[in-house]
Amino acid sequence: MCILFVIIGAILGGILGEVLKNVPSLAGVMPFLVTSSPVFDMAPVTINLYVIKLTVGLAFMPNLMSMLGIILAIVLYRRY
Repeated sequence: MCILFVIIGAILGGILGEVLKNVPSLAGVMPFLVTSSPVFDMAPVTINLYVIKLTVGLAFMPNLMSMLGIILAIVLYRRY
């Protein structure tokens, strides 16, 4: 359940950052909060099984808003 809270917090934090990026009164702060930095990037791997072709890749590129969402999700999980 905690992992679900963390994932949803990261997604909602990232979405909130993208929404607030266009607010004129926050124009000075938001570029720092929504700039993503790659932490983990695994190149896509393709597996051809002749019936199904499967391509899998994974990238973790958080921004500060998604990290704030993760922290808020952990705080809410502890209260739950």
